[in-house]
Amino acid sequence: MKIVNLILAILFVSFAIVQYNDPDPWLWITLYLFIGAISAFAAFGKYSRPILIGGILICIVGILILVPEFVHWIQTGAESIVESMKTEKPHIEFVREFLGLFICLITLLFHYSKSKQLTGKK
Repeated sequence: MKIVNLILAILFVSFAIVQYNDPDPWLWITLYLFIGAISAFAAFGKYSRPILIGGILICIVGILILVPEFVHWIQTGAESIVESMKTEKPHIEFVREFLGLFICLITLLFHYSKSKQLTGKK
């Protein structure tokens, strides 16, 4: 499990590094570094369930805010989101943010489940 957590830490730090040209880089750099730090601590068996719960709640709130944009994207044909961001296609950024938050949420839920296994608590 240590290797998986170290890979997650490196992956999320890498995600943070490439956010410098995002429209809101401070938000995404902070979030990805947060997940990277949690993954790094998890590699050494260090978990803080209150911090994990806080991160999970933040991701859920962000996802709920972006759900309408994600649904709109699906309803309009789910066109490619890998092209460049253009002012006439702002949904591209919203969908990318939605998916980024979803990846963060899945990772935090993974760490939360591992923290429960480690401590034996529900």
